[in-house]
Order: sequence, then structure tokens, then C-alpha cells
Amino acid sequence: MQKILAIIGARPQFIKHAPVELELRQEFNLVTIHTGQHYDDNMSKVFFDELKINKPEYLLELGGMSHGKQTGMMMMQIEDIVLDEEPDAILIYGDTNSTLAGALVGAKLHIPVFHIEAGLRSFNKSMPEEINRVLADHISDMFFIPSETARTNLHKEGVKNNIFNVGDVMYDMILLARKTGLMKNSDQSGYYYVTLHRPYNVDIEPRLTEILKMLNSLDKIAIFAIHPRTRKKMEKFDLKTSDYSNIKFIDPVSYFENINYIYNCNGLITDSGGMQKEAYWLKKKCITVRPETEWIETLENKWNTLVFDDLKKIGNIINIQPGEYKEDVYGNGNASEKIRLEIMKYFKNK
Repeated sequence: MQKILAIIGARPQFIKHAPVELELRQEFNLVTIHTGQHYDDNMSKVFFDELKINKPEYLLELGGMSHGKQTGMMMMQIEDIVLDEEPDAILIYGDTNSTLAGALVGAKLHIPVFHIEAGLRSFNKSMPEEINRVLADHISDMFFIPSETARTNLHKEGVKNNIFNVGDVMYDMILLARKTGLMKNSDQSGYYYVTLHRPYNVDIEPRLTEILKMLNSLDKIAIFAIHPRTRKKMEKFDLKTSDYSNIKFIDPVSYFENINYIYNCNGLITDSGGMQKEAYWLKKKCITVRPETEWIETLENKWNTLVFDDLKKIGNIINIQPGEYKEDVYGNGNASEKIRLEIMKYFKNK
């Protein structure tokens, strides 16, 4: 039985890893490293409790550092684990520092690297995630992509082999939530759901103040799941939650709570990547407070709209009904099974 070393560390990676783990454990010896990149209980530990995935064999606790120091420390500790475990492949997800560290260790030690959610591009190199995903793709050996747009991006960069359009593993989780009854109608309705954490939205006092004023002026209450980063900035800028009567500030919530907030809302306002897709699968209008998105398919028929400079537009745009909905934009919810089958073929043909 081949051994695969999976590396996770940030909130979206727990969601992606859960259905993949359930599939891969059928055929492989799967060992998981949790880098601790996100260490808040609601953003990490709870995923292991709710998603019923095994506790990781290794916990590195490498959160709260600068990008360079964090990536370097991850590489050092991951390398020691790889040398000890001697895996047949390393599995990475998405575009975090954990992703890049795992890819670099694999490349240096000549161990195949399998990249789930490969080929995404925002074309904004000021985002650390863009650097991570580009570099990871150019030192990976298998590429599991969520859409044909990702294949086009890889081809333009000269990456043309071992690319498999499996769909999006996060859609697997949405269907699992429905199947298990964890997606429920709420008594609370008539609200917009908000998550914002990116530095260009929350690190600058005038920008954060403008965002809060915009949310406070909306025609429905804004339920703002406030990221620890954003809360710290509000405290630093002396922005008091009590000054915004139309905003209900709540602590970060677990994955299934988050899904239910989206499922029951009148619209989502976010700068997250994954939540744009979740809103789409749940057929909710999304406003993305960013100048670009990797998930360009969600922009079709105005299910998702980018608003960055003129925040006053959000109040009107969020009430515009989207057009036609396309069911299979990111696959059919069986991405994890397809990944398992392709990895089995890979090892069989070696």
C-alpha cells in the first residue's frame, strides 16, 4: 500500500481534505501533517470534530509568523517528517504557505507532488496566494483542476501533462452537508452574510471604516463573522462595534455553521475565495470585495460581482437577481473519487 503524505493548515484546506481523506484511505496509507497555519479553534480543530476526519499524525503549530519565516519553518519541519516517513507522494491543496512549503520539500527530495486545486490564477502578484499557487504548480507532478479555465492557465505557462479536470472537492462537501442533514433552514432570515479578512480591506483604517459604513447602510442587517485579524484591526483603529447598529458582529463560526449562514442569507459579501463558490452552489448572490477573482465562472450571469473601488454600489448590486444558473460549472460533486482513481492509475503505471 503506497503512502501519501497530505499537508493541510488553513481553513479551506480542512474542507477540501475531508472528502479526499475518506476516499484515499480506501486504497492508500494516508499520513496527514497539520501545519497549524490557522490555529484558532473555530478555524481548525472544529473541522476535525465536525467533518469526522482523523486527527493529523503531525501538528506543527506554525501560525502567527511572517510569510517568509513561516514558509521556511514549515519546510524544515516537513522535510524532517518526509525523511522519516518516506512517503511515495506528497499531496497539497490550494495556495497557502503550507502548500508551497510542501511542494518545495517534495521537489528537493524528488518525491512526486500532487496538487489539488491546481491551475487557478488571479493574475495579481501582490497576493501571496498567487505566488504560492504559481510556484507550486511548476514543481508539481499531478494537477487536479476544478475547471477548464485552470487547464488553459497551465497550458499558457507550459504545463501540459498529468492534468485532470476532476471538479471541485469543496462541492463534494456541500453535497455531503445536504446528505447528512447538516444544512438546515434557519429561523433567522432577512440578512446579508459578511466575511472580510484580506489586508487591503481591513489593514487600512479609512478602507475598513468605509466598509463598515457601507454595511451599516444596507437595507437588511449584516451578520459579520469577524475574522480575528479584522477584530484586531478594529481595536487598533478604535472602531467600536456598538457604533454600527445594522451590523451584527459574531465570532468566526465552524464550517457547517458557515454553510448554514450562506444557505439562509439574502446575499453574501466576502473577500474569501472558497465562499464565492459556496454561494454559487447554494444559489446565493455574491458580492466579492476584491478587484479580481480566481473563480471567474461564478461571474457569469451575475451570480458573483466584483466590487472594489466604489463600495456604495453594493447596496444596489446585491439586490439584482442573477440570470441562468449552470449546475456543473465545477463538476458533479465526485471530485474526490476521481482523484483517488487517477492516483491509483499513476502508481500502477510507474
